[in-house]
Amino acid sequence: MAIEFKPSPSLPPPSNAVGATAWIKNNLFSSPLNIFLTVFSLYIVYLLVPPAIQWAFIDATWSGESKAACTAGGACWAFVASYFDQFMYGLYPSAEYWRINLAAIMLVVLVGMFAIKAVNKMLLSIAIIVVYPVVAYFLFAGGIFGLEIVETSLWGGLFLTTLLGIVGIVASLPLGVVLALGRRSNMPIVKSVCVVFIETVRAVPLITILFMASVMIPLFLPDGLNFNKLLRVLIGITLFSAAYMAEVIRGGLQAIPKGQYEAADAMGLTYWQSMILVILPQALKLVIPGIVNTFIGLFKDTTLVYIVGMFDLLGRIQSATHDANWLGTTAEGYAFAGFIYWVICFGMSRYSMAVERKLDTGHKRN
Repeated sequence: MAIEFKPSPSLPPPSNAVGATAWIKNNLFSSPLNIFLTVFSLYIVYLLVPPAIQWAFIDATWSGESKAACTAGGACWAFVASYFDQFMYGLYPSAEYWRINLAAIMLVVLVGMFAIKAVNKMLLSIAIIVVYPVVAYFLFAGGIFGLEIVETSLWGGLFLTTLLGIVGIVASLPLGVVLALGRRSNMPIVKSVCVVFIETVRAVPLITILFMASVMIPLFLPDGLNFNKLLRVLIGITLFSAAYMAEVIRGGLQAIPKGQYEAADAMGLTYWQSMILVILPQALKLVIPGIVNTFIGLFKDTTLVYIVGMFDLLGRIQSATHDANWLGTTAEGYAFAGFIYWVICFGMSRYSMAVERKLDTGHKRN
C-alpha cells in the first residue's frame, strides 16, 4: 500500500509584534534576576531622563546677552549661541570662515566619491592623501592667490580639534604599519630601533610628549631655527598614535596563518609584494575594531593640547566660561562639547562596523 505524503500547510510568518514580544521576554524578563534588573534600570531611567529633558529643553534659555537672561531655571544655551563661532573656528577671522567651510566641503565630497563605483579608488586616495592636504593648508594659512595670512595661533575650536584628529589619523596609520613590519623584521638593527621606539612612546603619557614637542624641543634647536608650535604638536600626536597603531597591526599580522606567507613565497612574490598584496589586506581587515578604537582615542586625546597653550574645542569652551558675563555656564559648555565628541566618535564606530560587514568574507572558525 503506497503511503501518500501531503505537504503541511505553510504557516504565516511571525509578525513583528510577536517577534518583539519574544525578544522582550527572552532578554528582559527571562528570569527573576533579569526581571529585577529590568525594573531597576527603568526606575533609574525614570529618575534621570525626565529631569534631564526638563533642564535641557523645556526650561532652557536659547538667547540672551549674558547669564542674567537665563532665568527659567534650565540650561543656558544662550552661552553656546553667543560663543558658537569661537567654539567652531577659534579666533580665525570671521570674514575668512568660508575657507574652512570650503575645505570641509571638499573633504566630504572627496570621501563621498568612494561610493561611486566608476571612480578610480587609487587616484582618489592619492588625491585625498597627497593633494588635498596641500590645498587645505594654503586655504587655512593663506599667503597665496590673494588670501589673507592667518597665523596658526588664531586657529582653534572644533576646526583645530578636527585638524589635529584627521592629520594624526592619516599620518599614524602608515607609520604604524611600517613600525609593525619593522618590529617583525629579521634585521636586528631595524627590529631593535622599532621596539625601542614603540615601547618608549607607549611608556609615557601623551601630555609628556606634547610638553616636550612644545616647550623642550625649541631649547635644543640652534639659534634662529624654530618650528611652528602646531607642527610640533602634530608630530608629537602622530608619533604617539603610531606607536599604539603598530601594536594593533602587529596583532593582525600574527593572526595570519603561516600558510599565507608560504603561499606568497610559492608564487614568487617579493617581500613587499607579499605584504602589500597578500598579508596586509588580511591583517588590516582583522584588526579594524582595534584601528578604529585607536582613532577614537586619538581624537579624544586632542583635548590635551590645551595644556600647551592651544585652544581646541574644549579649551575654547573652558576659556569662555571665565567670561564675567557668563559665569556659571560650565555645565552647558561641557554638555555641548560632550555632545560634539559623542556624535563624531559614535559616527566613527558605526562606520567601522559597516566596513567590517562589507569586508566580511565569512571565513570564521567554528
